[in-house]
Amino acid sequence: MHYRSQLFVPGNRPDRFEKACQTDADLVCIDLEDAVGPNDKDTARETVIEWLGQTSHKHVSLRINSLDTESGHADIKALRDSGLKLPFVMVPKVASRSNINDLDGQLPDTLGPFFAIIESAEGLLNSAEIFSHSRVKLGMYGAVDYAGDVDCDLSWETHMFARSKLVMEAHVHDVLLFDVPHIDVRDLEACETTTRKAKALGIHARSAIHPAQIERIHSAFKPLENELEYAKAVIAAYKAAEGNVVLLNGKFIEAPVVKRAQRVIALSAR
Repeated sequence: MHYRSQLFVPGNRPDRFEKACQTDADLVCIDLEDAVGPNDKDTARETVIEWLGQTSHKHVSLRINSLDTESGHADIKALRDSGLKLPFVMVPKVASRSNINDLDGQLPDTLGPFFAIIESAEGLLNSAEIFSHSRVKLGMYGAVDYAGDVDCDLSWETHMFARSKLVMEAHVHDVLLFDVPHIDVRDLEACETTTRKAKALGIHARSAIHPAQIERIHSAFKPLENELEYAKAVIAAYKAAEGNVVLLNGKFIEAPVVKRAQRVIALSAR
């Protein structure tokens, strides 16, 4: 299944878990890392794992703490002993393939694939190897933490290289790449605009930190009417030519163009 959106919900706000799952977000991730302060980590962990064991929702999971922290080690142990079956486990600050190898050895396959966040210079340098691991099926670019790591700003242009690099590597290794959440929850117009920019680069999913962002994200990824009509015309012309090269409105229609048209139609149906 192709996901378009993923909504974060703080792990210390159990009153919001069910509400998050009732939104239109394709995935929901209960956050034990950034959204939870040091003094609430243990309580949040217990609450989240207990709730996940009881819920009937199949699209919700959790983000653990960094692998090199005590809280991260405690999260791993609790998950290993939980008996849960999850759609994914989100792993923050992945810096190398060895991080994934170590985690893979500690968590059973029943806990699902890994959702790896690339949010440091080291992680970006090693991202191809990280995405090549068979258990990494989802990935996300963490632009905010990356900016803090290398001391750059958060303008779109500054992060063009990082996004483009991850698009290429995610495509090669069949990893679904999500873009970083838009951090200004009040500026929904900018959320949609930057999501369209991500789409133009080849990123077709995005994380969110507020339910109101989900509709804007889905709107940005939905093909425009003229895109859909052109895609349908491409498929029709290609079928009529029985797989041979054909001209449509003066332009050659070859296999790569057909492939993109098929994706547009699939996204529209989604």
